[in-house]
Amino acid sequence: MHGEGFFFQALVYLTAAVISVPIAKRLGLGSVLGYLIAGFIIGPFGLGLIGEEGQDVMHFAEFGVIMMLFLIGLELQPLMLWRLRGPILGMGGLQVAATSIVIGLVAMALGLPFPTALAAGMMLSLSSTAIVLQTLNEKGLMRTDAGQSTFSVLLFQDIAVIPMLAIMPLLAVHAAGAGDQTGHGYASAAWVDTLPGWAHTLVVLGVITAIVVAGLFLVRPVFRAIARTRLREIFTAAALLLVIGIAVLMTKIGLSPALGTFLAGVVLANSEYRHELESDIEPFKGLLLGLFFIAVGAAIDFHLVASRPALIAVLVAGLILIKFLVVLALGRAFKMGADQNLLFAVSLAQGGEFAFVLFSFAVQNRVMTSEIANPLVGVVALSMALTPLVMLLNEKLIQTRFGTRKRAERAADTIDVQNPVIIAGFGGFGSIIGRLLRANGIGVTVLELDSDKVDLLRKLGLKVFYGDASRRDLLHAAGAEQAKALILAVNDPEKVLDMVHTANKHFPHLALFARAADRTQAYELLDAGVHHVYRETLDTTLRAGVDALRALGFRAYQAHRAAMTFRQHDEHAVNELRHLRHDAGGYITEARRKIEDLEQLLLAELRDHPEHVDAGWDSAYFVEEPGKRE
Repeated sequence: MHGEGFFFQALVYLTAAVISVPIAKRLGLGSVLGYLIAGFIIGPFGLGLIGEEGQDVMHFAEFGVIMMLFLIGLELQPLMLWRLRGPILGMGGLQVAATSIVIGLVAMALGLPFPTALAAGMMLSLSSTAIVLQTLNEKGLMRTDAGQSTFSVLLFQDIAVIPMLAIMPLLAVHAAGAGDQTGHGYASAAWVDTLPGWAHTLVVLGVITAIVVAGLFLVRPVFRAIARTRLREIFTAAALLLVIGIAVLMTKIGLSPALGTFLAGVVLANSEYRHELESDIEPFKGLLLGLFFIAVGAAIDFHLVASRPALIAVLVAGLILIKFLVVLALGRAFKMGADQNLLFAVSLAQGGEFAFVLFSFAVQNRVMTSEIANPLVGVVALSMALTPLVMLLNEKLIQTRFGTRKRAERAADTIDVQNPVIIAGFGGFGSIIGRLLRANGIGVTVLELDSDKVDLLRKLGLKVFYGDASRRDLLHAAGAEQAKALILAVNDPEKVLDMVHTANKHFPHLALFARAADRTQAYELLDAGVHHVYRETLDTTLRAGVDALRALGFRAYQAHRAAMTFRQHDEHAVNELRHLRHDAGGYITEARRKIEDLEQLLLAELRDHPEHVDAGWDSAYFVEEPGKRE
């Protein structure tokens, strides 16, 4: 960094990240775009705080991608990975092959010779594992159909880098004059360079088998022994050693280190140390990925872009469009829904970080000249930088207008029973209430809006009707005119309010009982006229508090009385504070006063009630659980 040293480099990178990422998140752009913007600002074409050493940082930060794949492997059970074998080989293989052919044909039409065009097609067929997975994880989309398909294709692309590296020397225009073929990254395979093909294959299979066997039988005892030392830093060091060791080993046999660490993660997915490994490696992964994204932003040659803006713009747009259309057609062939297919296509419509390694390797092997490679490197970097923005536009504009196609709405069931209680929603909350009422001879009519859940509950022998309790006609069919109570146990707060308004308007005699996820929803329900509001965690936390007081030596009666007082005071506070919730200053002042009042009240009760009054509560009868009594 112009001679200022390591600490100045660290200062620049960390300052850029700390300033840019929160601003980008605040604007809804995501952390990845924030890192890329930071790299551009501090790069040689921005403020010039970093120069050529940015490329060295990128090679170092690529290790963040390796760590990310290790953590993803930890989240995947082997059976789940086996179920994904079809998408990995099918979708991934077709995507790489089809994109390589299309881009190769376009390159030949533009005048490039066949070897160069084919190499460009293969390299540009890859997408950015780091940016795409990070963005999908941030948006909670990894478990969707598009997320799983995207992950499968990216995993195949990572594997495909290996044969691409092997093919490059064969495509050399001047094979006899090929330069150094070691390249960067994991192109060097010193252990197997001199071995014949069959021996190379045996070594590769042996190393992969060794990783699997070690993960199953050796790593767990080692981590168990390290865990007994109770030294957190040693466990962290062991976790890093595991990842780095596998990465180096895979490099030495010519395989992708990301593939090796991913495999190790899958093997350890069922380990009891999985969560500990995740928590130890996650900070390193996040920091290194951040460095990688900054280095990508800094690597964009804006002098080249400025000198040939039309060409670069056409190449970037062409790359994104070709990959988008190929992946869109692929998703359609695999019968993905329209909204998921759009997300799938947008996610993979960019170049990938491994293209930087492959372009360098291609130039060294004289498959293409630097005059061709340098603009393509800029195109890949720009397409990566645009990815978070394109995904944001897809989410905010395209998906909302054209992407989502809902299933044809199922017609509501014909309700042939009438009971004194109607329950809307039969999840964990509603089902417990329903079972309690039925066990005490009270008939209930259950309405559920999730058709899949209705089918499942019916298979379990429960009589549940599909329908929306916010509809007047459905409530009327369920016997709301004769019923006495309506219990609202639906997860969706807006839907609950719709049900409240319908019931209050057309069936005002019904007693309404509603669940609330938190105080905010409780305030809204109280404002809507619901007098019986139950916050989901209140009873559970009070029960835990009672048990904690008992364990600390409080009498049973003291503990239960304290919980009862706390509940009454808290519910009274909710009713009063809801009128102040839009006045931040007044709300905080009143809330603090009520907290102090409650503490003083509980201390006074504890002081004024003698212990002998509650001694009877501590008999064996009251202490034992009801199910254990004779």
